[in-house]
Amino acid sequence: MQSTVHFFTVEEYLQLEQVSEIRHEYLGGQVFAMSGGSKEHNLIAGNLYSRLRSYLRGGSCSVFMADMKVRIQLANQNKSIFYYPDIIVSCDPNDQDRFSLNYPCLIIEVLSPSTELTDRREKLVNYRTLETLQEYVLVSQDEIKIEIYRKDAQGNWLIQTLGKDDELRLDSIGLTLTMAEIYEDVINI
Repeated sequence: MQSTVHFFTVEEYLQLEQVSEIRHEYLGGQVFAMSGGSKEHNLIAGNLYSRLRSYLRGGSCSVFMADMKVRIQLANQNKSIFYYPDIIVSCDPNDQDRFSLNYPCLIIEVLSPSTELTDRREKLVNYRTLETLQEYVLVSQDEIKIEIYRKDAQGNWLIQTLGKDDELRLDSIGLTLTMAEIYEDVINI
């Protein structure tokens, strides 16, 4: 028995996503359901969001969590991609779409067993095509460990791995966070 894969247009996807009870990511016509997260995942993402929101409040940057999509347009392949990062920051006044961001400067993903490979490979490759993106941060929920991919002045991407005694410096928005702030109330690590 052969199964048929249905490809959706961007317009079909966006219309369906507005009425769907679950979130879906979109990759060149294919739609993939998102899985739920653990308590640790939720606590870490919430800690990061609340500190970023407090820091950015009243300024020209906005921070969004979980239900906001990032749109990536791969010009060389004429393909659109929509992801739901855990946390997104945009400081670009052109980001006026109501349901997605096109010009993020910072994207943070809290790693889950079901999404870690996608976050490390596919999303890393695709996010780095965004001209405005300056930092992509991967936060472990199983240990105190953070990887930050940062674009330097020449446009090269560098990686830095942080442990429990380090601080997370977010150059894109000028904020430094301690591991204690990020992992607050997470007790199983």
